[in-house]
Amino acid sequence: MKKENSVLKPLLGYAKPYKGLWCLSLIFSVITVAATLYAPILIGNAVDEIVGKGDVDLRALGFILVKLGITALVTGASQWLMLLCTNRLTYKVVARLREELYQKLHRLPLSYIDSHPHGDIISRIITDTEQISDGLLMGFAQLFTGICTIFGTLIFMMTISVKIALAVVLITPLSLFVARFISRNTFRLFAEQSKVRGELTSLVEEMTGNSKTVVAFGYEQRAEERFEHLNQQLNTIGVKATFFSSLTNPSTRFVNGLVYTTVGIIGAFAVIGGGFSVGRLTSFLTYANQYTKPFNEISGVITELQSALASAARVFGLLALKEEEPDSKGAIVLESADGTVDIDSVYFSYDPKVRLIEGFDLHVKSGSRIAIVGPTGCGKTTVINLLMRFYDPDSGEIRISGVPVRDCTRESMRRQWGMVLQETWLKTGTVRENIAYGKPDATDGEIIAAAKAAHCHSFIKRLPEGYDTVISDGFASVSQGQKQLLCIARVMLSLPPMLILDEATSSIDTMTEIRIQRAFEKMMKGRTSFIIAHRLSTIRNADVIIVMRDGHIVEQGSHEQLLAKDGFYASLYNSQFEQDNA
Repeated sequence: MKKENSVLKPLLGYAKPYKGLWCLSLIFSVITVAATLYAPILIGNAVDEIVGKGDVDLRALGFILVKLGITALVTGASQWLMLLCTNRLTYKVVARLREELYQKLHRLPLSYIDSHPHGDIISRIITDTEQISDGLLMGFAQLFTGICTIFGTLIFMMTISVKIALAVVLITPLSLFVARFISRNTFRLFAEQSKVRGELTSLVEEMTGNSKTVVAFGYEQRAEERFEHLNQQLNTIGVKATFFSSLTNPSTRFVNGLVYTTVGIIGAFAVIGGGFSVGRLTSFLTYANQYTKPFNEISGVITELQSALASAARVFGLLALKEEEPDSKGAIVLESADGTVDIDSVYFSYDPKVRLIEGFDLHVKSGSRIAIVGPTGCGKTTVINLLMRFYDPDSGEIRISGVPVRDCTRESMRRQWGMVLQETWLKTGTVRENIAYGKPDATDGEIIAAAKAAHCHSFIKRLPEGYDTVISDGFASVSQGQKQLLCIARVMLSLPPMLILDEATSSIDTMTEIRIQRAFEKMMKGRTSFIIAHRLSTIRNADVIIVMRDGHIVEQGSHEQLLAKDGFYASLYNSQFEQDNA
């Protein structure tokens, strides 16, 4: 109960801004219930007109039937309007939830994104919010009408017979007890179901996003086994959850049957005794049925409600995560960097138990070309993550243009950098939109010039719609190398004062690479550039080569100076040179 309340309270809080819809739903709910409860009185009067002594009063009966028809119309119209209001309320609440989840995603530290399955995050934003929507749509509709119906029928039954009404009230708690007992257990099962559903979504996203690798390494069978395991687990939990929740409806219906039977027996004796008319008994039986109906309806949607609450727990779990440390109150907007970079005594590790960057010092002059080399896992990409402030160092300081990066707004600081990474990424949109990703107001002339500089203009013109061709990261008609050229064109368009090239030509053929290197030479002129390269032959012209090993700078100098030292860099270079000639 405590767990459910902890979820339900903030969920209802999201509906507070829409008090108007709340009020309209309540008003139409009251009208619906009032009209519904008035109908049994008319039916009872009609019965008395038929079974009473003497001839049937057709005129009175016809008048009653007209009123009954009007009541039915009012009931239908008010119920439709109530559902319209509850639907709008629900969709507004869920839309707001999705919007906040998406915004939250941008405020979360990169460490969370890196350490959690992307499929599970997607499942929370899409699947779980959809589950909340389904549960709320059914739950709100039953809640409004149910409460009004219960209290309304109690009042009407009390006016007909207090004795029989008390008998109904005394039996009713048994129905509530049964429903509560079952729902408490189903919440746990539905929470587990949502968790496994997220894992299954993550697996499917992983397999479909890397299908070529899966097929190339013959991983299909093992992928199927993993899928079968999770699918079976989801099936088992889902069956248990649905089974337990489905017990609520027949259990409460059994109790409601007892209520109806009790009313029928007591009422029959009252009619025989002459203290009750058949019409009044008919009305009372109708009220008894209407009184128990909300319990049946609520128990009927208990599956959706419990699933919605379990999904809400996952959603609010994501919303409650600690966000990325915000920019300091006095953070300055870095308008234009002069290209100087200073790293002083920086310590950093992704896992406190595993050391990575320790006592890192680096001072870069404006316009310098800094190449960072070293074996895999030595910390090259980590240095880039720290420069871009994707992660903050555990201690030490990084300064750009003499200003500590912690004292700058992240947005203005990152605008000083242009990145071309080994892993390409294209958004779903036209080629033009992808190139202008960092400069949306760029003219067509600027976009085409950047594409020509990146040597991708020719293949773009061969696409079905040229620059207006809609592509995505998985677009089959564009090769991996061409995707990388588009990413290079993206940076060439914005041309910020500092550049980061992380194996930027790894997917490009040798001839194109030579052309791109020339373009890079032109682009890097006068700009501070950090270059990460595994092929050491591509960084011979760097002003300074930083050689890293186990998170430390072990050597530093020009290509010729490092070869002359005959140290670790010379060892790396010669071994690679030998491999190239092998």
